[in-house]
Amino acid sequence: MRDLTLTTSDQLKKRHAKETRFQWYGRIAILISLSFLVFMFVAIFFRGAGAFQQTKIGLDINFDQTLIDPTGTGDPEIIANANFKPLITKSLAQAFPEVTGRSETRALYKLISSGSVFELGNMVKENPELIGTSQKIWVTATSEVDLYMKGKIDETISQDLRRLKDRDIAWVKQLQESGVIKRKFNTALFNNGDSREPEMAGILGAALGSFFSLLVCFLISFPLGILTAVYLEEYAKKNRITDLIEVNINNLAAVPSIVFGLLGLSIFLNFFNLPRSTPLVGGIVLALMTLPTIIIASRSILRSVPNSIRDAALGLGASKTQTTFHHVVPLALPGMLTGTILGMARALGETAPLLMIGMVAFIVDIPKGVTDVATSLPVQIFLWADSPEKGFVERTSAAIIVLLIFLVLMNLLAVYLRRKLERRW
Repeated sequence: MRDLTLTTSDQLKKRHAKETRFQWYGRIAILISLSFLVFMFVAIFFRGAGAFQQTKIGLDINFDQTLIDPTGTGDPEIIANANFKPLITKSLAQAFPEVTGRSETRALYKLISSGSVFELGNMVKENPELIGTSQKIWVTATSEVDLYMKGKIDETISQDLRRLKDRDIAWVKQLQESGVIKRKFNTALFNNGDSREPEMAGILGAALGSFFSLLVCFLISFPLGILTAVYLEEYAKKNRITDLIEVNINNLAAVPSIVFGLLGLSIFLNFFNLPRSTPLVGGIVLALMTLPTIIIASRSILRSVPNSIRDAALGLGASKTQTTFHHVVPLALPGMLTGTILGMARALGETAPLLMIGMVAFIVDIPKGVTDVATSLPVQIFLWADSPEKGFVERTSAAIIVLLIFLVLMNLLAVYLRRKLERRW
């Protein structure tokens, strides 16, 4: 009897030891996963944090009326067509009087971004009273100067291996000694569209393209997904047809996203001739992709509503439609919204279906509606990551940070709605 007790005690100890080891295996696996996640976020942050600042050079600009508005009429069209480049070159000549040669002057001007000419034009267009005055304007430096100011260009290596030559670095140091070159908050990153110049490239066009695409996606997928779920769960009879529909919906939820892109290319673009590279088509394709997820989540929420509520409503004389839309659907709506937001969060990060419908083009203009040509934030990241210019490395990581922030906010909104509005039975 004593041996049997010892044997049972040993077996219990072994089982408890196995359970403890299994728990530690799980904890270690979670720690490893979290460490990889933290490492990824930290690496992206440190690579993209610099893009939120941009090097600016302070120049004393004389807004000469003879160059900007020679007629003196203040005609916006004349001002818009004016050449602002001489204003910058004249200011640089005053800041560096020792630079006289044509090649040196050309090299000196290359310290300033070519987009600064358009910045001055927009500045005068918004404030015509600048004409005829002299102002200290902080113009954007080129990406090479910006990278040097951030310590990402090694001046010890041969100048043949870098675009910023020793002469350029000497000019930058001269500007530093004069206190007219600084790093400022990069408003262009949030106010501009795409550009060939890294220092002028921004995410506004891509962000609005994603917004318009998600708007179209929501307007299509939410009502269709909710109504489909309500019909299948509350009205449809259980037969072979509904079984086939359910199987197809479940299968569509697992179909790779690029297949929906091929569908959009062949049907919406080639057959219906809808405009290419627009949020309208992108939103329709994303709606088709998120519909199965919304339907499955909505049906699951409808099943969680107790049958006693349906029976009580029917017992008081309510019709089937009144019971469904006055009692069941309102109670299930918070969960449906949560499933919809999670589905749209997945759609926000999709790239493959949008590439197939042409939203991969280089687009500078900011879209103003769902029918304007546009790209999306994930596609913009793809384009910048494929660019050979070193200045786009920071922009790529910065755009990823912005995209991750949007995804986190959407998921937090889904969690908030679920906890705030959901009822427990």
